[in-house]
Amino acid sequence: MKDLEYQTEDLIAALATPWGESALAIIRTSGPDCIRTISSIFSQPEKLLESNGYTIHYGYLLDPVSKEKVDEITAAIYREGKSYTGQESVELFVHGSRPGISRILDLLRRTGFRDAAPGEFTMRAFLAGKLDLTKAEAIHELVTAKTNRAQALAMNRLSGGVEEKINAIKSKLLNFLSALSLELDYAEDEVQAVELPVVRIEEAREDISTLLKTYNTGKIYQEGIRIVLAGKTNAGKSSLFNLFLREDRSIVSDIHGTTRDYLESWINLKGIPVRLYDTAGLRLSDDPIEQEGIKRTADVIDSADIILYLIDGASGISIEDTTNINQYDSDKLICIWNKTDVSLLNKPDGYVPLSASTGVGFIELERHIQDKLAMGRHELKGDVVIDSQRQKDLLDRANDSLEQTIEGLNGNMPLDMIAIDLKDALDALGEITGEVSSADILNNMFSNFCVGK
Repeated sequence: MKDLEYQTEDLIAALATPWGESALAIIRTSGPDCIRTISSIFSQPEKLLESNGYTIHYGYLLDPVSKEKVDEITAAIYREGKSYTGQESVELFVHGSRPGISRILDLLRRTGFRDAAPGEFTMRAFLAGKLDLTKAEAIHELVTAKTNRAQALAMNRLSGGVEEKINAIKSKLLNFLSALSLELDYAEDEVQAVELPVVRIEEAREDISTLLKTYNTGKIYQEGIRIVLAGKTNAGKSSLFNLFLREDRSIVSDIHGTTRDYLESWINLKGIPVRLYDTAGLRLSDDPIEQEGIKRTADVIDSADIILYLIDGASGISIEDTTNINQYDSDKLICIWNKTDVSLLNKPDGYVPLSASTGVGFIELERHIQDKLAMGRHELKGDVVIDSQRQKDLLDRANDSLEQTIEGLNGNMPLDMIAIDLKDALDALGEITGEVSSADILNNMFSNFCVGK
């Protein structure tokens, strides 16, 4: 992105709906004098020029040279201060053909608009004071949410949940800073010493700690987890993969080595997005293709959050199974005793019984997965959750600064030194909401957004 001042003065346009064939597509525009510029290529320019905000007008886009009709459209008008970006904006509802969309975007470029950069509309909304950085991040998370629960948590952040928490923490620190400033001002005068409300610092640290504990949980709901199905050939991995998906996605066969490469698919596990992998069976093989598949399986297992290792209950645990199981992290591992519908062998302790072909035991397996995910996660007692690495890093910084503040108070450090640590904590919290920010930080954050948002 270019410098911020240059961005906000430009007329920008972008397709706000997915690129492809559809009944309708939306092209979003924004910038100073946006309405007048659009009116110059609209069949009824006076309607746009004289219209109030939040109105929609029917007409045609016209080529200014040939006067040819480019498309039949409706135009939604947003006046300055009353739009998403805070600027004049027009949203064009057009027919969703690829050639038609391309032609309209080209027409807008010739009329004075440039293509919007990723996240540029939301950046303008932030710069206009329409939202803070926590809400801006929540918009991105809302768009990319993979489950209803992830969407609900993002919606809470968009509604100001995180901003309210941060502002409440800042209020406590400012209360202490006010008393500290008063003490500094009158320390040498003959007045009664001001009692510093140290309890406010402790309360603020506790509030920050509570927010930090939600990070791992929030990250799981937003980014999802990786679950890998592993085991020897014919242990039932493909059957379990299909059971998770509720469809016959993976080929199931009695022939060993049917799965040569891993398959993957997103699933929803009790509101948690899961990237599920069906992998090649682990065995010694002379087939170079199967060998490559087994190598890829090892790579996928290394990056897994949870490993579901399947044992063929009809055959029992082999030496190879024991070797494989022993090399995996026990915190990630769930061992499954599969084929209980045909097995006559006794299940070992600690193994989850399952029949992947009939589904018996699947609910119990889901519970084991949830229990494994709960290790190290914070139990959500509300809907205010952070999942942004940026926010976590700044909360860590604020927490460290408050620790320094408390150490300074306990060590009778000079009050002006204590004020420096406290100011750093406030600055870190200010960066979370965007009160303290730089062009580099903003450009880096908004560049991850999709075009048109």
